[in-house]
Amino acid sequence: MKLTKILVASFCASTLMSGAALAQTDLTMWYHGAGNDVESKIINQIVDDFNTSQSDWKVNIESFPQTSYNDSVVAAALAGNLPDIIDVDGPIMPNWAWSGYMQPLQIDESKIENFLPGTKGVWDGKLYSIGLWDAAVALYARTSTLEELGLRTPTLDKPWTKDEFMDALKKAKASGNYKYALDLGMNDQGEWYPYAYSPFLQSFGGDIVDRSTYKTAEGALNGDAGLAFGEWWQSLFTEGYAPGTSESPADQQTGFIDGSFAFQWNGNWRAVATMAEVDDVVFLPAPDMGNGPMIGAGSWQFGVAKTSEHPDGASAFIEFALQDKYLAAFSDGIGLIPSTASAAQMTENYKDGGPLAVFYDLSNAQAKVRPVTPGYVVQSKVFTKAMADLANGADVADTLDAAVDEINADIEKNSGYGH
Repeated sequence: MKLTKILVASFCASTLMSGAALAQTDLTMWYHGAGNDVESKIINQIVDDFNTSQSDWKVNIESFPQTSYNDSVVAAALAGNLPDIIDVDGPIMPNWAWSGYMQPLQIDESKIENFLPGTKGVWDGKLYSIGLWDAAVALYARTSTLEELGLRTPTLDKPWTKDEFMDALKKAKASGNYKYALDLGMNDQGEWYPYAYSPFLQSFGGDIVDRSTYKTAEGALNGDAGLAFGEWWQSLFTEGYAPGTSESPADQQTGFIDGSFAFQWNGNWRAVATMAEVDDVVFLPAPDMGNGPMIGAGSWQFGVAKTSEHPDGASAFIEFALQDKYLAAFSDGIGLIPSTASAAQMTENYKDGGPLAVFYDLSNAQAKVRPVTPGYVVQSKVFTKAMADLANGADVADTLDAAVDEINADIEKNSGYGH
C-alpha cells in the first residue's frame, strides 16, 4: 500500500510538472545581432530570465547578421512567415508598420515615461516599438587642440555658433598640423549619411521632407535653408576642410587617433576605443547652425509582428526586457546609451561623472529622430546620394531639386504613405 501511494504521488508530481511545462506557449523572436558575442550573450540572458520568470510563455530566439536582417524580415513578411517578436531599426519602423508587418505594442506605457525620446517608436499616434538603448553623435576633439587654436570649449548650454565652428576649422587648417580639420566619415555611404548629416540641414532650418504634412520635400530640402546648407556642406570639401567620399575606412578609423584630423564627427560607439588611445579627448555638442543644435536619434528597437497570434505574450517579453538592469547590461556590453537616467547610473561609462555621461545629455537635449514616415526608406537613400554628389562638386540647386523630385514622385506613387 505504501509503495502504491508513493507511485501515485510521484505520478501526480510528474503530471503537474509536465503540465506546467506544456502550459508555456512558444513565441518566436528574430534578432539582428548574430556574430556579436557580447550582444548575443546579453539578449539570450534576457530570454532565459523571461522564460523562467513565468509559466505562460517561452521565447525562442534566432539571430541574423545585421547586413541581411532587414531583407530577411521583408522576405518573411511577404511569405507570411514572420516571427512573433522582431527588432527594427527606429527610422525603418514606420514603413514596416504601414506595410502591415507590425502591430502596436500592448505594454504599460507608464513604464517608458522616462525613456529617452529617441527610443520610442511611434507611428500614427501609436507605440509600435521601444529601444533598450540609443546612440548619439558628438564632435570629437582634444583639449590640447582647443588650447593650441585658442578656441572656446562649447557646452550644451552654449554650443558653438556656425561662425565659431567654421573659425575652428579655419584655424585647424591654417595651423598646418593636420591633414584635415574635420573628419565626417564620408566613406560610410549608408544610413550614416542621413543619421549624421541631416541634423546639420535641420539646424539650418531645412529638412529631408516637410514634416508638417510629410507629403512633399519641396521647400524643406531645396528652400532657402536647404540651399544655404548645401552651399556650406559643399564648401567643407571644396575648401579642403574634410576628406570626401573617397576616404578609406582605415583613415576614418585611425585618423583622429593618430592626429591626422583635428576634429571628428563620430558616435558614442567609438568613444571607448578612442579614449584608450587619446588621453585628452573631449566630446563636444553639435554646433548651432542657426536654428538650434541637433543630432540624430533612434536606434534598434523591439516590436511585435502583425501576424503574431500571441501579441500579449510578445509584448510581455518586451516589457520584461525594459528593466534597468538589462538597459545597463547592454550599455556596459556594447557601449550604447541606456534608455533611462536610472539605468545610466548603473553603468560605468554613463553614470554621473562617467567618461561618456555627456552622450546621455546630448541624446536627451539635442537628439531629433529622422523623418517619421514610411517614405523614409526611400528618402534616406535619395538624401545619401545628394550629399555624396554635393561633396563631389555637383551643382547645389540642381542636386537638391532633383532629390525633391525623386522624393515627391515616390510619395505620390505610394498615395502619401497614409499621411
